[in-house]
Amino acid sequence: MGIVNIDDELHDQLRKACKVSCRSINAQAAFWIKIGMLCELDPDLTFYDISSRELREAVHADDVKAGA
Repeated sequence: MGIVNIDDELHDQLRKACKVSCRSINAQAAFWIKIGMLCELDPDLTFYDISSRELREAVHADDVKAGA
């Protein structure tokens, strides 16, 4: 693990966003970094497409239907 230097304005945006999304500042930054990386890898997909795909991979549809 390392330290990433970001400007104060971005840090303030992270602080505000993490309250809305119920994540820590570090978790919010990691989320934005991951989504940004995935967007660059597949620029034809929307944010919704990418986040839905990631959620489906993390939570199997059969598990959700079974109430697990």
